[in-house]
Amino acid sequence: MDIKEYFARISYRGSPDKPDLATMSDIFQHHIQAVPFENLSIHCGEGIELDLEATYNKIVRKKRGGWCMENNYLLSWVLKTLGYNVTLLGAKVYVPELDTYPDEIDHLLLQVELDGKSYIVDAGFGMAYQLWQPMELISGTDQPQTPGVFRFQEENGIWYLEKVKRKQRVLNQSTSTSHNVENEVCRRVYLFTLQPQDIEEFRGCNAHLQTAPDSLFVTKSICSLQTPDGIRALVGWKLTEIKYNYKDNTDLVEIRILADEEMEKTLKEKFKITLDKKFVPVNTSRFSLF
Repeated sequence: MDIKEYFARISYRGSPDKPDLATMSDIFQHHIQAVPFENLSIHCGEGIELDLEATYNKIVRKKRGGWCMENNYLLSWVLKTLGYNVTLLGAKVYVPELDTYPDEIDHLLLQVELDGKSYIVDAGFGMAYQLWQPMELISGTDQPQTPGVFRFQEENGIWYLEKVKRKQRVLNQSTSTSHNVENEVCRRVYLFTLQPQDIEEFRGCNAHLQTAPDSLFVTKSICSLQTPDGIRALVGWKLTEIKYNYKDNTDLVEIRILADEEMEKTLKEKFKITLDKKFVPVNTSRFSLF
């Protein structure tokens, strides 16, 4: 594993010699705009390994993406290699349709201690709730970013991440599916504690999420990538492209339903992904990702 090869993968040309907030933020921004959040392996008959070298080979050499346990595990190696103080944390992702959190952790994120402050670094959430910068770990303070306003709320040692949602202008409303979270003003994203985790503690979660019949990642094929001004996402056959805050605190949303024969070309052109095995799109879950 070569840090220069990783930098080439994410098109990072800055100097990594000074492990400060600006450098970490710059690397982070390049990562989320180069490496998709995706679970396509599940829908190509491939297993997702919780192994750093396998993840490096997949994301850096094969130019694929990954989910949280791949993106953030790889990013933890990058930051540690550059001299940052990194701790793995576990989170539980909020399910708005059920208004609840799961019993077990199902998300990996990073905590970085830097210059006497603590930051949450999470390059593995994807979709419209992906952070664009590291967030300082402070409770009750709005932290505006391009995707919207994020904030943490801490209660009795449990930290909650929230995102204030903007209005949306959907260009082709007929292709949009209504769901019961459309009128949300603020979305809870996940909860976590500051209890350090070892990568071994995610093995059960990693296996469960790619095999359980009711897993979101089994019932939906997902590929999303942050762009300079928004996000594009392919969920099943639905391609959604969002331009953040195009005017008046409103996001511009364009949705298109693809035909099977368009999928391979779209993955290559929009996400720079070429798959080794046949991809079978899936979208059978009622859970909303937006």
